[in-house]
Amino acid sequence: MKGWIGAGAFGLAVMLASTGSANEQPVVLVELFTSQGCNSCPPADELLVELAARDDVLPLALHVDYWDYIGWKDVFARPEHTTRQKAYAHLAGASTIYTPQMVVGGQDHVVGYKPMKLMDYMKVHEAGLADVDVDARFEGGKVSIRCAPMGDNPLPATILIDLVRYDPQETVEIKHGENAGMTMTYANIVESWDHVATWDGQGEISVDAPADADGHYALVLQEPGPGRVIAAYKLGK
Repeated sequence: MKGWIGAGAFGLAVMLASTGSANEQPVVLVELFTSQGCNSCPPADELLVELAARDDVLPLALHVDYWDYIGWKDVFARPEHTTRQKAYAHLAGASTIYTPQMVVGGQDHVVGYKPMKLMDYMKVHEAGLADVDVDARFEGGKVSIRCAPMGDNPLPATILIDLVRYDPQETVEIKHGENAGMTMTYANIVESWDHVATWDGQGEISVDAPADADGHYALVLQEPGPGRVIAAYKLGK
């Protein structure tokens, strides 16, 4: 399904102890833009559940709000997810946004349910993950994050450091709309996506951000735009 950008009504890890620290390993970021009101989305939602069980990928579900008007309000939808999807489309020169859509590494787009194409993109981005030394510590209602360059390859001059909180799994009985009567399980549902610092990729940067040690978090290092994902990291449980 797709929606026209600008339309008024869219037609469309490491486990960390609460006081412990660990060096994080980079993984490929896969963002799924989805909606409980989209009848094309369930296969992609189910694929994300499978990906969530893997250690080499960070799959995140960003539920959008532009299908809420057709009979079922997605309980996980956030307008900022729609804004992020529009930004990706703008950078790609696209005039429409779609559900389901997966964005791999902030660059490659997979529209619809295309698992083989997704896996191909994941392999490419896994090979291109940046060498960044990342350490995280949860303590006293915050997470302390340290990033430093590793290896000989230079990092971009501007890197956004974002902290993402997500719900690992929820099951929803959909009573109305295009998926009425279905009971769906969703994985890695994004609850918040907060920018915590901007890094020049030179030397070490340390930053603290509010965080609940019992929550599930991810760290995303990404060029502005949003653009290319330098690397992503699973934090927390």
